[in-house]
Amino acid sequence: MSATRVLVLNSGSSSLKYQLLDMRDSSRLASGLVERIGERSSRLKHSPLATGGETREQSAPIADHDAALKAVAEELAKDGLGLDSPELAAVGHRVVHGGKHFTRPTVIDDAVLAEIERLIPVAPLHNPANLTGIRTATALRPDLPQVAVFDTAFHTTMPESAARYAIDVETADAHRVRRYGFHGTSHAFVSRATAKLLGKAPEEVNVIVLHLGNGASASAVEKGRCVDTSMGLTPLEGLVMGTRSGDADPAVIFHLARVGGMSIDEIDALLNKKSGLIGLCGDNDMREIQRRIDEGDEQAKLAFDIYIHRLKKYIGAYYAVLGRVDAIAFTAGVGENAAAVRAAAVSGLDALGLAVDDGLNAVRGDGPRLISPSDARVAVAVVPTDEELEIATQTYALVKTTN
Repeated sequence: MSATRVLVLNSGSSSLKYQLLDMRDSSRLASGLVERIGERSSRLKHSPLATGGETREQSAPIADHDAALKAVAEELAKDGLGLDSPELAAVGHRVVHGGKHFTRPTVIDDAVLAEIERLIPVAPLHNPANLTGIRTATALRPDLPQVAVFDTAFHTTMPESAARYAIDVETADAHRVRRYGFHGTSHAFVSRATAKLLGKAPEEVNVIVLHLGNGASASAVEKGRCVDTSMGLTPLEGLVMGTRSGDADPAVIFHLARVGGMSIDEIDALLNKKSGLIGLCGDNDMREIQRRIDEGDEQAKLAFDIYIHRLKKYIGAYYAVLGRVDAIAFTAGVGENAAAVRAAAVSGLDALGLAVDDGLNAVRGDGPRLISPSDARVAVAVVPTDEELEIATQTYALVKTTN
């Protein structure tokens, strides 16, 4: 096909992130962010990467996602990269929840839209915004393939023994209660990139991927297929995160309702927005937490220790699930930049063949790199994630086969 560009859209409740890529060489032509949509203080930040020009910013009220995408189209047009370009092959949309049904990237039609909408109860913060972005882009370019790439798709290979909760089966099935997992585009990209770093095919290696950002998740990837992941029905389960609690006894909810007099909405807000690192020490920025630790702050140190304790538990658990581990890969904002987190996460796990070289771990870099000693039994790697490239790659591969 002659058209080789893919526009990647990630629509949040009040934001719109985007990248325009040329899939001939996976180069980025433009990227940007519209934030605070619907507020008076809306802001658009646009980087014309193809021309090497300076980043442009504008602050003006942007009423909704329709207005936001039109503003983005205007910025792209200034660089000769408008949405009306015949070189645009498709728009790839990040969709957070695809349930059991969507196991791969999918060209969006009315039936797909209806299914994404039916999944709103299990992704109330994300799927509505994703739908808005899809509908807006479709209205602007109805002739263009719109492709949904699902965060949950990579995890649909989990066996039922990992995906099922141990609750009544009829109740679970009636309400779609099961473990879906998230950050799937990141886990897919990083697991493949880790195999490449080792000089092997994805089918030859077992990898534990640790996606550590404000949201955090772990996955056990066996021969290129996810067999377990830490997030569940929602992105709340699993690791300690910036503002989310991760694993907690379900009875905590009953206790807070009965004894604390809290409503369901209040408990939801507590566990999702006021817990994790920010709940433990008042900060969810790992750099600030580390600074406080260096100054002797005991509360920050406890928060860090709880974070690491949970992380180690998942490393050990997924080691057991996989049986053989070839590599552990750290990725996302914390995983890529916090050397102290990486060192602490594998500290004391020498019996599992895990260790980091302090010198290699301290070096900052943009590309994939090994930070374990040369004679380590299990490779420990830092592998920058690229969810936008993964979405663009999956989108372009699909439209090439359908055109």
